[in-house]
Amino acid sequence: MTIENIERKHMKKGLNRHPLSRIFGLSLLVFLLLSNSLISQEAAAEEAPAAEAAAEAGGDPAKGKQLFNQNCAACHSLDRKMTGPALANVEQRLLDDEGLDKEWLYAWIKNNQALISAGDAYAVRIYNEYNQAQMTAFPTLSNQDIDDILAYTAAPPPAPVAAAAAAAGSEQGGAASSGVSNELILGALVLVFGLLVVMLILVNNTLRRIAEANGVVLEKEKAAKRTPVWKAFAKNQFLVLVTSIFLILAAGYYAYGWMMQVGVDQGYAPIQPIHYSHKIHAGDNQIDCKYCHSSARVSKHSGIPSLNVCMNCHKSIYEYKGNPEGPSAEDIANGYTNEFYTKEIKKLYKAVGWDEENQRYTGESQPVEWVRIHNLPDFAYFNHSQHVSVAGIECQTCHGPVEEMEIMYQYSPLTMGWCINCHRETKVNLADNAYYENIHAELSKKYGVEELTAAQMGGLECGKCHY
Repeated sequence: MTIENIERKHMKKGLNRHPLSRIFGLSLLVFLLLSNSLISQEAAAEEAPAAEAAAEAGGDPAKGKQLFNQNCAACHSLDRKMTGPALANVEQRLLDDEGLDKEWLYAWIKNNQALISAGDAYAVRIYNEYNQAQMTAFPTLSNQDIDDILAYTAAPPPAPVAAAAAAAGSEQGGAASSGVSNELILGALVLVFGLLVVMLILVNNTLRRIAEANGVVLEKEKAAKRTPVWKAFAKNQFLVLVTSIFLILAAGYYAYGWMMQVGVDQGYAPIQPIHYSHKIHAGDNQIDCKYCHSSARVSKHSGIPSLNVCMNCHKSIYEYKGNPEGPSAEDIANGYTNEFYTKEIKKLYKAVGWDEENQRYTGESQPVEWVRIHNLPDFAYFNHSQHVSVAGIECQTCHGPVEEMEIMYQYSPLTMGWCINCHRETKVNLADNAYYENIHAELSKKYGVEELTAAQMGGLECGKCHY
Protein backbone atom coordinates (compact mmCIF):
# COMPACT_ATOMS: atom_id res chain seq x y z
CA MET A 1 0.00 0.00 0.00
CA THR A 2 1.42 3.39 -0.97
CA ILE A 3 1.53 6.53 1.14
CA GLU A 4 -0.99 8.16 -1.21
CA ASN A 5 -3.48 5.35 -0.66
CA ILE A 6 -2.95 5.55 3.10
CA GLU A 7 -3.60 9.29 3.05
CA ARG A 8 -6.82 8.83 1.04
CA LYS A 9 -7.92 6.06 3.40
CA HIS A 10 -7.42 8.14 6.53
CA MET A 11 -8.93 11.24 4.95
CA LYS A 12 -12.08 9.19 4.46
CA LYS A 13 -11.91 8.09 8.09
CA GLY A 14 -11.85 11.67 9.25
CA LEU A 15 -8.13 12.40 9.55
CA ASN A 16 -8.88 15.81 8.11
CA ARG A 17 -10.70 16.52 11.37
CA HIS A 18 -7.51 15.86 13.33
CA PRO A 19 -7.07 18.33 16.24
CA LEU A 20 -3.99 19.67 14.43
CA SER A 21 -6.20 20.92 11.61
CA ARG A 22 -8.19 22.88 14.18
CA ILE A 23 -4.95 24.38 15.49
CA PHE A 24 -4.05 25.38 11.96
CA GLY A 25 -7.43 27.04 11.39
CA LEU A 26 -7.30 28.88 14.71
CA SER A 27 -3.70 30.03 14.04
CA LEU A 28 -4.63 31.28 10.59
CA LEU A 29 -7.61 33.20 12.00
CA VAL A 30 -5.44 34.86 14.68
CA PHE A 31 -2.82 35.72 12.07
CA LEU A 32 -5.38 37.41 9.80
CA LEU A 33 -6.96 39.35 12.69
CA LEU A 34 -3.60 40.62 13.96
CA SER A 35 -2.43 41.52 10.45
CA ASN A 36 -5.60 43.55 9.92
CA SER A 37 -5.05 45.29 13.26
CA LEU A 38 -1.46 46.21 12.30
CA ILE A 39 -2.56 47.58 8.92
CA SER A 40 -5.28 49.65 10.57
CA GLN A 41 -2.79 51.04 13.06
CA GLU A 42 -0.29 52.06 10.38
CA ALA A 43 -3.03 53.60 8.21
CA ALA A 44 -4.40 55.81 11.00
CA ALA A 45 -3.38 59.41 10.34
CA GLU A 46 -2.79 61.86 13.12
CA GLU A 47 -3.49 65.45 12.22
CA ALA A 48 -1.92 68.04 14.48
CA PRO A 49 -3.66 71.44 14.59
CA ALA A 50 -1.75 74.20 12.76
CA ALA A 51 0.03 76.79 14.84
CA GLU A 52 -1.81 80.10 14.99
CA ALA A 53 0.64 82.07 17.13
CA ALA A 54 0.64 85.09 14.82
CA ALA A 55 -3.10 85.25 14.11
CA GLU A 56 -3.47 88.33 16.28
CA ALA A 57 -1.17 90.27 13.96
CA GLY A 58 -3.70 89.96 11.15
CA GLY A 59 -1.46 87.83 8.91
CA ASP A 60 -1.63 84.31 7.59
CA PRO A 61 1.59 82.40 8.38
CA ALA A 62 0.90 79.80 5.67
CA LYS A 63 0.63 82.43 2.95
CA GLY A 64 3.52 84.29 4.52
CA LYS A 65 5.76 81.24 4.24
CA GLN A 66 5.07 81.01 0.52
CA LEU A 67 5.76 84.73 0.03
CA PHE A 68 8.90 84.51 2.18
CA ASN A 69 10.30 81.64 0.12
CA GLN A 70 9.52 83.45 -3.15
CA ASN A 71 10.84 86.87 -2.24
CA CYS A 72 13.03 86.78 0.87
CA ALA A 73 14.71 83.38 1.29
CA ALA A 74 17.52 84.10 -1.18
CA CYS A 75 19.01 86.70 1.18
CA HIS A 76 17.38 86.11 4.56
CA SER A 77 16.96 83.28 7.03
CA LEU A 78 14.80 83.22 10.13
CA ASP A 79 17.47 82.24 12.63
CA ARG A 80 20.82 83.46 11.24
CA LYS A 81 22.52 86.21 9.29
CA MET A 82 22.92 85.81 5.57
CA THR A 83 23.21 88.53 2.95
CA GLY A 84 20.70 90.34 5.15
CA PRO A 85 19.79 90.08 8.85
CA ALA A 86 17.87 87.21 10.46
CA LEU A 87 14.13 87.87 10.33
CA ALA A 88 12.72 85.80 13.20
CA ASN A 89 10.40 88.08 15.22
CA VAL A 90 11.64 91.05 13.17
CA GLU A 91 8.45 93.04 13.70
CA GLN A 92 8.57 92.72 17.49
CA ARG A 93 12.28 93.54 17.59
CA LEU A 94 11.90 96.67 15.49
CA LEU A 95 8.85 97.87 17.42
CA ASP A 96 10.26 97.18 20.90
CA ASP A 97 14.00 97.73 20.46
CA GLU A 98 14.18 100.38 17.75
CA GLY A 99 10.94 102.23 18.39
CA LEU A 100 9.79 101.87 14.78
CA ASP A 101 6.26 101.16 13.60
CA LYS A 102 4.69 98.92 11.00
CA GLU A 103 4.35 101.80 8.54
CA TRP A 104 8.14 102.06 8.53
CA LEU A 105 8.34 98.35 7.73
CA TYR A 106 5.93 98.76 4.84
CA ALA A 107 8.01 101.62 3.45
CA TRP A 108 11.31 99.76 3.92
CA ILE A 109 10.18 96.57 2.18
CA LYS A 110 8.49 98.35 -0.72
CA ASN A 111 11.31 100.87 -1.40
CA ASN A 112 14.27 100.72 0.98
CA GLN A 113 16.44 103.00 -1.19
CA ALA A 114 13.99 105.84 -0.68
CA LEU A 115 14.48 105.65 3.09
CA ILE A 116 18.26 105.46 2.72
CA SER A 117 18.30 108.44 0.36
CA ALA A 118 16.12 110.39 2.81
CA GLY A 119 18.72 109.81 5.53
CA ASP A 120 16.58 107.61 7.80
CA ALA A 121 18.92 106.77 10.68
CA TYR A 122 18.05 103.09 11.10
CA ALA A 123 17.84 102.49 7.32
CA VAL A 124 21.33 103.95 6.81
CA ARG A 125 22.71 101.98 9.76
CA ILE A 126 21.44 98.61 8.57
CA TYR A 127 22.59 99.43 5.01
CA ASN A 128 26.16 100.09 6.18
CA GLU A 129 26.18 97.16 8.60
CA TYR A 130 25.59 94.70 5.76
CA ASN A 131 28.31 96.05 3.47
CA GLN A 132 25.88 98.30 1.60
CA ALA A 133 24.26 95.30 -0.06
CA GLN A 134 21.29 96.75 -1.89
CA MET A 135 18.03 95.11 -0.93
CA THR A 136 15.56 94.42 -3.70
CA ALA A 137 12.51 96.69 -3.63
CA PHE A 138 9.09 95.02 -3.58
CA PRO A 139 6.58 97.69 -4.63
CA THR A 140 4.11 95.02 -5.78
CA LEU A 141 3.69 93.56 -2.28
CA SER A 142 0.55 94.80 -0.59
CA ASN A 143 0.34 95.64 3.10
CA GLN A 144 -1.58 92.39 3.61
CA ASP A 145 1.22 90.44 1.89
CA ILE A 146 3.74 92.03 4.23
CA ASP A 147 1.51 91.22 7.23
CA ASP A 148 1.46 87.58 6.10
CA ILE A 149 5.27 87.52 5.86
CA LEU A 150 5.61 89.10 9.30
CA ALA A 151 3.15 86.58 10.71
CA TYR A 152 5.32 83.78 9.32
CA THR A 153 8.49 85.27 10.84
CA ALA A 154 6.72 85.58 14.19
CA ALA A 155 5.32 82.04 14.19
CA PRO A 156 7.23 79.43 16.21
CA PRO A 157 9.22 76.93 14.11
CA PRO A 158 7.43 73.65 13.43
CA ALA A 159 8.38 70.60 15.44
CA PRO A 160 10.94 68.42 13.68
CA VAL A 161 9.49 65.49 11.80
CA ALA A 162 10.56 62.10 13.10
CA ALA A 163 11.54 60.92 9.65
CA ALA A 164 13.44 57.85 10.73
CA ALA A 165 10.61 56.58 12.92
CA ALA A 166 8.04 57.26 10.22
CA ALA A 167 10.09 55.41 7.61
CA ALA A 168 10.53 52.41 9.89
CA GLY A 169 6.84 52.40 10.88
CA SER A 170 7.58 52.54 14.60
CA GLU A 171 5.97 55.81 15.68
CA GLN A 172 4.08 55.49 18.95
CA GLY A 173 3.23 59.13 19.70
CA GLY A 174 -0.55 58.74 19.76
CA ALA A 175 -3.07 56.03 20.28
CA ALA A 176 -3.75 53.84 17.27
CA SER A 177 -7.28 53.17 16.10
CA SER A 178 -7.02 49.51 17.17
CA GLY A 179 -5.58 50.31 20.59
CA VAL A 180 -2.89 47.62 20.22
CA SER A 181 0.84 48.40 20.29
CA ASN A 182 3.19 47.24 17.57
CA GLU A 183 5.24 45.19 20.05
CA LEU A 184 2.16 43.22 21.14
CA ILE A 185 1.10 42.56 17.54
CA LEU A 186 4.58 41.45 16.49
CA GLY A 187 4.85 39.20 19.54
CA ALA A 188 1.52 37.58 18.70
CA LEU A 189 2.64 37.03 15.10
CA VAL A 190 5.81 35.32 16.31
CA LEU A 191 3.66 33.06 18.54
CA VAL A 192 1.39 32.18 15.60
CA PHE A 193 4.35 31.26 13.42
CA GLY A 194 5.77 29.15 16.23
CA LEU A 195 2.47 27.25 16.50
CA LEU A 196 2.51 26.63 12.76
CA VAL A 197 6.04 25.19 12.90
CA VAL A 198 5.12 22.88 15.79
CA MET A 199 1.98 21.82 13.93
CA LEU A 200 3.93 20.89 10.79
CA ILE A 201 6.39 18.80 12.83
CA LEU A 202 3.54 16.91 14.53
CA VAL A 203 1.77 16.28 11.21
CA ASN A 204 4.99 14.91 9.71
CA ASN A 205 5.50 12.54 12.65
CA THR A 206 1.86 11.39 12.49
CA LEU A 207 2.10 10.54 8.79
CA ARG A 208 5.31 8.57 9.35
CA ARG A 209 3.66 6.51 12.11
CA ILE A 210 0.69 5.79 9.86
CA ALA A 211 3.02 4.62 7.07
CA GLU A 212 4.97 2.32 9.41
CA ALA A 213 1.72 0.84 10.79
CA ASN A 214 0.63 -0.11 7.27
CA GLY A 215 3.93 -1.70 6.29
CA VAL A 216 5.18 1.01 3.96
CA VAL A 217 9.00 1.05 3.96
CA LEU A 218 11.14 3.43 1.91
CA GLU A 219 13.59 1.57 -0.31
CA LYS A 220 16.95 3.08 0.53
CA GLU A 221 19.17 0.07 -0.10
CA LYS A 222 18.89 0.37 -3.92
CA ALA A 223 20.83 3.62 -3.89
CA ALA A 224 23.87 1.87 -2.38
CA LYS A 225 23.98 -0.70 -5.21
CA ARG A 226 24.11 1.91 -8.02
CA THR A 227 27.38 2.78 -9.79
CA PRO A 228 28.70 6.21 -8.74
CA VAL A 229 28.12 8.90 -11.34
CA TRP A 230 31.80 9.88 -11.55
CA LYS A 231 32.80 6.29 -12.35
CA ALA A 232 30.19 6.02 -15.08
CA PHE A 233 31.37 9.33 -16.51
CA ALA A 234 35.07 8.32 -16.44
CA LYS A 235 34.34 5.09 -18.37
CA ASN A 236 32.63 7.05 -21.20
CA GLN A 237 35.54 8.34 -23.33
CA PHE A 238 33.27 10.37 -25.62
CA LEU A 239 31.82 12.37 -22.71
CA VAL A 240 35.30 12.93 -21.28
CA LEU A 241 36.55 14.27 -24.66
CA VAL A 242 33.56 16.57 -25.22
CA THR A 243 33.72 17.90 -21.64
CA SER A 244 37.47 18.58 -21.93
CA ILE A 245 37.02 20.52 -25.19
CA PHE A 246 34.14 22.50 -23.66
CA LEU A 247 36.18 23.41 -20.56
CA ILE A 248 39.16 24.53 -22.66
CA LEU A 249 36.98 26.73 -24.88
CA ALA A 250 35.12 28.16 -21.88
CA ALA A 251 38.38 28.93 -20.07
CA GLY A 252 39.73 30.66 -23.19
CA TYR A 253 36.55 32.65 -23.63
CA TYR A 254 36.48 33.91 -20.06
CA ALA A 255 40.23 34.61 -20.07
CA TYR A 256 39.79 36.70 -23.23
CA GLY A 257 36.81 38.53 -21.69
CA TRP A 258 38.78 39.27 -18.52
CA MET A 259 41.77 40.62 -20.45
CA MET A 260 39.51 42.82 -22.59
CA GLN A 261 38.25 44.50 -19.40
CA VAL A 262 41.70 45.69 -18.40
CA GLY A 263 41.57 49.48 -18.33
CA VAL A 264 37.75 49.57 -18.55
CA ASP A 265 36.42 51.30 -15.45
CA GLN A 266 32.67 51.07 -16.05
CA GLY A 267 30.87 51.37 -12.73
CA TYR A 268 33.80 53.13 -11.03
CA ALA A 269 32.37 55.30 -8.23
CA PRO A 270 35.06 56.82 -6.00
CA ILE A 271 34.28 58.57 -2.72
CA GLN A 272 34.94 62.29 -3.05
CA PRO A 273 36.43 64.50 -0.29
CA ILE A 274 33.19 66.53 -0.29
CA HIS A 275 30.06 64.54 -1.01
CA TYR A 276 28.22 65.94 -4.02
CA SER A 277 24.79 64.53 -4.87
CA HIS A 278 23.92 64.83 -8.56
CA LYS A 279 20.51 63.45 -7.58
CA ILE A 280 19.79 66.52 -5.46
CA HIS A 281 21.36 69.13 -7.74
CA ALA A 282 20.58 67.86 -11.26
CA GLY A 283 17.52 65.81 -10.26
CA ASP A 284 15.52 67.42 -7.46
CA ASN A 285 16.59 71.01 -8.22
CA GLN A 286 16.95 70.50 -12.01
CA ILE A 287 20.20 72.44 -12.29
CA ASP A 288 21.50 72.30 -15.86
CA CYS A 289 24.68 70.22 -16.20
CA LYS A 290 26.36 73.01 -18.17
CA TYR A 291 25.80 75.53 -15.37
CA CYS A 292 28.53 73.80 -13.37
CA HIS A 293 30.43 72.19 -16.26
CA SER A 294 30.33 75.33 -18.41
CA SER A 295 33.54 74.59 -20.31
CA ALA A 296 31.89 71.57 -21.96
CA ARG A 297 30.36 74.01 -24.46
CA VAL A 298 33.64 75.50 -25.67
CA SER A 299 36.46 73.23 -24.57
CA LYS A 300 37.87 69.75 -25.02
CA HIS A 301 37.26 69.10 -21.32
CA SER A 302 34.03 69.50 -19.39
CA GLY A 303 36.00 70.88 -16.45
CA ILE A 304 35.61 70.62 -12.70
CA PRO A 305 33.56 73.58 -11.44
CA SER A 306 35.46 75.96 -9.18
CA LEU A 307 34.18 76.39 -5.65
CA ASN A 308 32.95 79.91 -6.33
CA VAL A 309 30.33 78.32 -8.62
CA CYS A 310 29.14 76.29 -5.63
CA MET A 311 29.08 79.42 -3.49
CA ASN A 312 26.76 81.18 -5.92
CA CYS A 313 24.02 79.14 -4.27
CA HIS A 314 25.54 78.02 -0.99
CA LYS A 315 26.08 81.51 0.37
CA SER A 316 22.37 81.32 1.08
CA ILE A 317 21.85 77.56 1.29
CA TYR A 318 23.78 76.81 4.46
CA GLU A 319 21.82 73.72 5.50
CA TYR A 320 19.95 70.97 3.71
CA LYS A 321 16.28 70.67 4.56
CA GLY A 322 15.30 68.18 1.87
CA ASN A 323 11.87 66.63 1.74
CA PRO A 324 9.47 68.15 4.32
CA GLU A 325 8.43 64.61 5.23
CA GLY A 326 12.02 63.68 6.00
CA PRO A 327 14.50 61.33 4.28
CA SER A 328 13.35 57.96 3.01
CA ALA A 329 14.15 54.71 4.79
CA GLU A 330 16.71 53.89 2.07
CA ASP A 331 18.48 57.25 2.51
CA ILE A 332 18.56 56.79 6.28
CA ALA A 333 20.06 53.32 5.85
CA ASN A 334 22.79 54.79 3.61
CA GLY A 335 23.41 57.71 5.99
CA TYR A 336 22.03 60.38 3.64
CA THR A 337 20.22 62.48 6.22
CA ASN A 338 19.71 66.23 6.35
CA GLU A 339 22.47 66.45 8.95
CA PHE A 340 24.88 64.59 6.66
CA TYR A 341 24.33 66.99 3.75
CA THR A 342 24.60 70.03 6.04
CA LYS A 343 27.93 68.71 7.32
CA GLU A 344 29.18 68.48 3.71
CA ILE A 345 28.18 72.11 3.13
CA LYS A 346 30.37 73.05 6.11
CA LYS A 347 33.28 71.26 4.40
CA LEU A 348 32.68 73.49 1.37
CA TYR A 349 32.78 76.60 3.58
CA LYS A 350 36.04 75.47 5.13
CA ALA A 351 37.60 74.80 1.74
CA VAL A 352 36.58 78.12 0.24
CA GLY A 353 37.28 80.12 3.40
CA TRP A 354 33.78 81.39 4.11
CA ASP A 355 32.93 83.01 7.45
CA GLU A 356 29.26 82.20 8.08
CA GLU A 357 28.87 84.55 11.00
CA ASN A 358 30.19 87.65 9.26
CA GLN A 359 29.17 86.63 5.74
CA ARG A 360 32.58 87.24 4.17
CA TYR A 361 35.59 85.39 2.78
CA THR A 362 38.56 85.03 5.12
CA GLY A 363 41.11 84.35 2.37
CA GLU A 364 42.14 81.10 4.07
CA SER A 365 41.11 78.62 1.39
CA GLN A 366 42.10 74.98 1.00
CA PRO A 367 42.33 72.93 -2.23
CA VAL A 368 39.82 70.13 -2.69
CA GLU A 369 41.44 66.99 -4.07
CA TRP A 370 38.60 65.70 -6.26
CA VAL A 371 38.99 62.14 -7.56
CA ARG A 372 38.69 61.88 -11.34
CA ILE A 373 36.03 59.43 -12.53
CA HIS A 374 36.14 59.43 -16.36
CA ASN A 375 39.65 58.98 -17.71
CA LEU A 376 40.50 58.22 -21.36
CA PRO A 377 43.92 56.92 -22.46
CA ASP A 378 46.43 59.61 -23.46
CA PHE A 379 46.38 58.48 -27.10
CA ALA A 380 42.58 58.92 -27.41
CA TYR A 381 41.25 62.36 -28.37
CA PHE A 382 37.77 63.46 -27.30
CA ASN A 383 36.35 66.98 -27.56
CA HIS A 384 33.34 67.88 -25.42
CA SER A 385 32.47 71.02 -27.37
CA GLN A 386 32.32 69.10 -30.66
CA HIS A 387 29.76 66.72 -29.18
CA VAL A 388 27.84 69.13 -26.92
CA SER A 389 27.72 72.31 -29.01
CA VAL A 390 28.09 71.05 -32.60
CA ALA A 391 26.36 67.68 -32.38
CA GLY A 392 23.89 68.71 -29.65
CA ILE A 393 24.31 65.45 -27.73
CA GLU A 394 22.80 65.39 -24.24
CA CYS A 395 25.12 64.68 -21.33
CA GLN A 396 23.04 61.62 -20.35
CA THR A 397 23.88 59.93 -23.68
CA CYS A 398 27.39 59.15 -22.43
CA HIS A 399 27.14 59.73 -18.68
CA GLY A 400 23.83 57.98 -18.07
CA PRO A 401 20.98 59.15 -15.80
CA VAL A 402 23.13 61.59 -13.84
CA GLU A 403 20.03 63.17 -12.30
CA GLU A 404 19.41 59.88 -10.44
CA MET A 405 22.94 59.33 -9.13
CA GLU A 406 23.59 59.98 -5.46
CA ILE A 407 27.25 59.06 -6.03
CA MET A 408 28.56 59.79 -9.53
CA TYR A 409 29.93 56.76 -11.35
CA GLN A 410 31.17 55.87 -14.84
CA TYR A 411 28.03 54.77 -16.63
CA SER A 412 29.45 53.83 -20.07
CA PRO A 413 32.46 51.62 -20.83
CA LEU A 414 34.14 54.39 -22.92
CA THR A 415 35.84 51.73 -25.05
CA MET A 416 36.80 52.13 -28.70
CA GLY A 417 34.06 49.72 -29.78
CA TRP A 418 31.46 51.67 -27.82
CA CYS A 419 32.47 54.93 -29.54
CA ILE A 420 32.52 53.32 -33.00
CA ASN A 421 29.03 51.88 -32.53
CA CYS A 422 27.76 55.34 -31.56
CA HIS A 423 29.33 56.87 -34.70
CA ARG A 424 27.74 54.20 -36.86
CA GLU A 425 24.26 54.68 -35.40
CA THR A 426 24.06 58.44 -34.76
CA LYS A 427 22.58 60.62 -37.52
CA VAL A 428 24.36 63.94 -38.05
CA ASN A 429 22.12 66.99 -37.68
CA LEU A 430 22.74 68.93 -40.88
CA ALA A 431 20.05 71.57 -40.45
CA ASP A 432 21.54 75.09 -40.38
CA ASN A 433 24.99 73.57 -40.00
CA ALA A 434 27.33 75.50 -42.32
CA TYR A 435 30.24 73.21 -41.49
CA TYR A 436 28.71 70.29 -43.39
CA GLU A 437 26.96 72.16 -46.21
CA ASN A 438 29.72 71.68 -48.80
CA ILE A 439 30.25 67.97 -48.29
CA HIS A 440 26.67 66.91 -47.58
CA ALA A 441 25.59 66.65 -51.20
CA GLU A 442 28.64 64.65 -52.28
CA LEU A 443 28.44 62.22 -49.38
CA SER A 444 24.68 61.78 -49.77
CA LYS A 445 25.24 60.87 -53.43
CA LYS A 446 28.10 58.53 -52.51
CA TYR A 447 26.14 56.54 -49.91
CA GLY A 448 22.70 56.96 -51.51
CA VAL A 449 21.08 58.28 -48.34
CA GLU A 450 19.59 61.58 -47.29
CA GLU A 451 20.69 61.39 -43.63
CA LEU A 452 24.32 60.69 -42.91
CA THR A 453 25.80 59.02 -39.84
CA ALA A 454 28.92 60.21 -38.06
CA ALA A 455 30.75 57.20 -39.52
CA GLN A 456 29.83 58.21 -43.08
CA MET A 457 31.08 61.73 -42.34
CA GLY A 458 34.53 60.37 -41.46
CA GLY A 459 33.88 59.33 -37.88
CA LEU A 460 35.74 56.04 -38.30
CA GLU A 461 39.00 57.50 -39.54
CA CYS A 462 41.84 56.63 -37.18
CA GLY A 463 43.23 60.15 -37.17
CA LYS A 464 39.94 61.57 -35.87
CA CYS A 465 40.50 60.13 -32.43
CA HIS A 466 44.17 59.13 -32.29
CA TYR A 467 47.16 61.41 -32.49
